[in-house]
Amino acid sequence: MVKTTKTKTYDTETATIVKKVTNGYWGDPAGYELTMYQTPEGDYFLYENGGEASEHPTEKITAYAKAKALKWLEEN
Repeated sequence: MVKTTKTKTYDTETATIVKKVTNGYWGDPAGYELTMYQTPEGDYFLYENGGEASEHPTEKITAYAKAKALKWLEEN
């Protein structure tokens, strides 16, 4: 998945996975997957994808500042 803002592009194909959190099983309507990525430039973003009954029912990318990303990594 790719998300482009005014100044940056976040691409799950070119970024490095830092950590992945899964809940549920493949096809579980309440299951979801959260993946923290780091771009080659050092930026962080969170990719969310889940079932229709999950906390993350839509596929999306959210940019994270380094401090917020490190906090997310500690907590997950």
